[in-house]
Amino acid sequence: MSKPVCVIVGVGSGNGAAFSRKFAAKGYRVAMLARNIDYLKELEAEITDTQAYQYDVTEIDKAAEVFNRIESEMGMISVLVYNAGAGAFANIDDTTVESFQRAWEVNARGLLVVAKQVIPQMRKLEGGNIVIIGATASIKGGANFVPFASAKAAQRSLAQSMARYLDPEKIHVSYIIVDGVIDLERTRKAMPDKPDEYFISSDDLAESVFFLTQQPSSAWTFELDLRPFGEKW
Repeated sequence: MSKPVCVIVGVGSGNGAAFSRKFAAKGYRVAMLARNIDYLKELEAEITDTQAYQYDVTEIDKAAEVFNRIESEMGMISVLVYNAGAGAFANIDDTTVESFQRAWEVNARGLLVVAKQVIPQMRKLEGGNIVIIGATASIKGGANFVPFASAKAAQRSLAQSMARYLDPEKIHVSYIIVDGVIDLERTRKAMPDKPDEYFISSDDLAESVFFLTQQPSSAWTFELDLRPFGEKW
């Protein structure tokens, strides 16, 4: 029996790499998508059963080509993890139309385009999982989060609509609200005085992502809040 296929959109050195390792370790073939093909090739050499594909979620005219290649080379997709995210942190005075537009293109439009590529494959498989990595900004618009928060709110609303429509077809759509700072080299350098408990481990986040894809359909989670105990909420 061939291995199931997981696609991770937005693979960097933090969450995306952790998701790739987790699903590969659990018996999946993993398609890793990002703009930086050089980094993806390094990761492909490191993690068994992974394959790198260059893809920029803002270049929507290339989506069909990339996802057709994945299906042809790896098989039909049963899991999608949408980890692509971007957005300027600015107030209404400082926000530009361009930064607002780009945040929406990456977080909301990008998800829509990718979902429309994988859903037909999941229907052929009679089920699947779509996990979207969100943020607290999706439910709370801070004063200096105009582009990012508005785009994440649109993404969350899209995910909710998808879940309500697709659940009867055994396609489980879930949204993770990441409430905290991911433990990365750059975040540690930016916050050298913060204790370990201030940060979210990418590997621990990957555990929750994988868990969502294994739930029985009679008790599916739509929204999951994740935060370290040191985070104030």
